[in-house]
Amino acid sequence: MVLITMAPSMHEFSAPLLSSATSSRSCSISSTSSEADDNSPPTSHRFELRDVATTYEFSCKSLAVLSGHIGSVSCLALCGEFILSASQGKDIIVWQQPDLRQFTKFGQGDGSVKALVAVGNKVFTAHQDSKIRVWKVSTSSENVFKLINTLPTTKDYLGKFMKQSNYVQTRRHHKRLWIEHADSISCLAVYNGLVYSGSWDKTLKVWRISDLKCLESIKAHDDAINSLVACKGIVYSASADGKIKAWGKHGNTSHSLQGILEGHKDVSLNSVTVSEDGKWVYGGGSDGYIMGWEGNANFISWKLVSETRAHHMAVLCMCLMGEVLCSGSADKTIGIWKREAYGKLCKIGVINGHQGPIKCLQASPCNVGNGFLLYSGGLDKTVRVWWVPKRFAI
Repeated sequence: MVLITMAPSMHEFSAPLLSSATSSRSCSISSTSSEADDNSPPTSHRFELRDVATTYEFSCKSLAVLSGHIGSVSCLALCGEFILSASQGKDIIVWQQPDLRQFTKFGQGDGSVKALVAVGNKVFTAHQDSKIRVWKVSTSSENVFKLINTLPTTKDYLGKFMKQSNYVQTRRHHKRLWIEHADSISCLAVYNGLVYSGSWDKTLKVWRISDLKCLESIKAHDDAINSLVACKGIVYSASADGKIKAWGKHGNTSHSLQGILEGHKDVSLNSVTVSEDGKWVYGGGSDGYIMGWEGNANFISWKLVSETRAHHMAVLCMCLMGEVLCSGSADKTIGIWKREAYGKLCKIGVINGHQGPIKCLQASPCNVGNGFLLYSGGLDKTVRVWWVPKRFAI
């Protein structure tokens, strides 16, 4: 059964997206009663967070609670007019905008869905069974999301299984083809015609979208890879070994290590995100800190510029929208941060609402009433939709 909880009615946003959006719960740890300003949706809450240097007012709004998953929500992705949410229960729900009602469901395979990305008319889903599934999106077909392949493809297997040099040791007395992941695939990223997959088997694999062929397998880390992001020709992998590694590719060459961004000792890095210009890289750790690095003009070196105690428990996910960084945590809250001079983060507010740890965040690039939509998925099996401002009054 699918349940969509919408708050009481309110005036429409100035943008057409989610024109039926509504007001709702408190969004911060501290609030002061006040009239909403002209640039914010009506009946929202405003918050004043005082800092030594700057005082900001923060107003946000809870728009909807989407229920329907049978397991914890593990990942989110935008796909054209749809929002996709996947869960530990193997199901992927397609929510249609602007009314955020369930459009369809799809999913197949053993093990939960750990990650998903959409590119063009394809959706790639990564699973606990070490496979990547490829779905074709066709709104003209009755079966909108149709399974068309599984990675590695049968063609890839047949081209490699006869040659012993294509096998690698994965565990004691156990070998696999180098094109196969040996453990759960935890994350995916897309860039410039390539799909990148990171796994608990510590490897980073590179797949070509055009023919779904595996091009590379990189022994990337000393522990599980938890997160991937790609920007400006650099792929960043965050790992439980406490490092973010930057991988670059020049022309037709293979990917090579460009740099290592060191986190705190003995602390897993669970998430990595990067600014649109590629200059600022942020990593979220199991100790609740967000660490920031500044990259040089050529993206060949990075220096640590900020260490922020963001949460009382582990940072599990992050996303950036312009100068606004959002962080989801095991403490059940979403932190809202403004990137300031030299990459430092200033706390703007805290969003409450989830009844369990927040596993995934997805920001929508569409401008909605001088703000943006933020989707959050948690271990409470719900997807929540928030309106977050892009500008903050001082």
